[in-house]
Amino acid sequence: MLSPPPTLTWHESDEAHTARWRSEAGNVPPKRVVIADDTTPADTAYRLACEGTALLWRGDFQNARQLLLAMGRRIDRKPRKKVAGSPAEAFHAHRQAQGHRARTLGMLLLPMDGDYGIPLRRAPDVRLACTEAYGAPDGAPSVVSMREVLGLVGAHEWRKKGVPIAALGDRIHPWYGVFAPVRGEYIQLVHGAPLPASTVAFDIGTGTGVLAAVLARRGVERVVATDQDARALACATENLTRLGLAAQVEVVEADLFPPGRAPLIVCNPPWVPARPSSPIEYAVYDPESRMLRGFLAGLRAHLTPEGEGWLILSDLAEHLGLRSRAELDGWIADAGLTVLGRIDTRPQHGKASDPDDPLHAARSVEVTSLWRLGAAPLAGA
Repeated sequence: MLSPPPTLTWHESDEAHTARWRSEAGNVPPKRVVIADDTTPADTAYRLACEGTALLWRGDFQNARQLLLAMGRRIDRKPRKKVAGSPAEAFHAHRQAQGHRARTLGMLLLPMDGDYGIPLRRAPDVRLACTEAYGAPDGAPSVVSMREVLGLVGAHEWRKKGVPIAALGDRIHPWYGVFAPVRGEYIQLVHGAPLPASTVAFDIGTGTGVLAAVLARRGVERVVATDQDARALACATENLTRLGLAAQVEVVEADLFPPGRAPLIVCNPPWVPARPSSPIEYAVYDPESRMLRGFLAGLRAHLTPEGEGWLILSDLAEHLGLRSRAELDGWIADAGLTVLGRIDTRPQHGKASDPDDPLHAARSVEVTSLWRLGAAPLAGA
């Protein structure tokens, strides 16, 4: 039995009000809520938000957006603490700062009608963006953070315009909550590595379907693309249909591997072993390297003889001190696998060359690799 959706309660004009609480990150409803409008000073809003008091906006939408920017500037004004410890300590401090920023800015709330309309002056029409993320409206009014609304709008634009993929000569259209393939180096690795066979391939954790599409365009006759997330499955299906690859690529709901074996199995798991704080971060953060270890542990049983597993992985976690190369080597050996080869590339994203990034020391030496893995010879064979 499904539990009822969470609700937010507040007092306004001496009356108690209740509405559905929406949070894609799974944040609990704030316990303290005050009404705010165009007369609310940014310093006051920032102080209340830092104290854990939410501000339900009743003024002009664009003024609320300016207030959110002003609150962000106040967070940025605070001097960044110098972390003198290890790279891992610097990473955790960075994550804490990100969490504080998200919690503080998430305290500015917007009302939402039952059809996802926002009943504020100069509010944009976000109904389509909300429907894409939340599903069809149910007619019940709700309250949502402005930060989430802006995220919905941004995701809608990504979905509408798409992300250009050089290896496809086309675009991939990511859905809200499905990681956008904006880092092209890992796609180029899959595009350029020699294929061990062109009959069947599995794409594990397909997301938008981008790697399945690259394999199909390279001539793999049948690709099985798996994922557990309903949005990812629908997103991949839509992308592959739009690219004219639906007959060549089968999208399957599965925890890692589909039934059977293949001569090529590709996986691009989350690269950093840390706890995600929102659904979209599951594409980046993998607690205790669960997906990575699960892929390695099950790979041999799903490879055909002489088949290859392609593991696409950044070594950023190693430079951050979150996972060692010895651990990775041990997981590969324990799974009965051997390294057939490795193709490396350097990331091209802006943070890799930004000295002001808190993790610049690790990012500046990051390498993304395609590990070619095969079944190790059995003992005594």
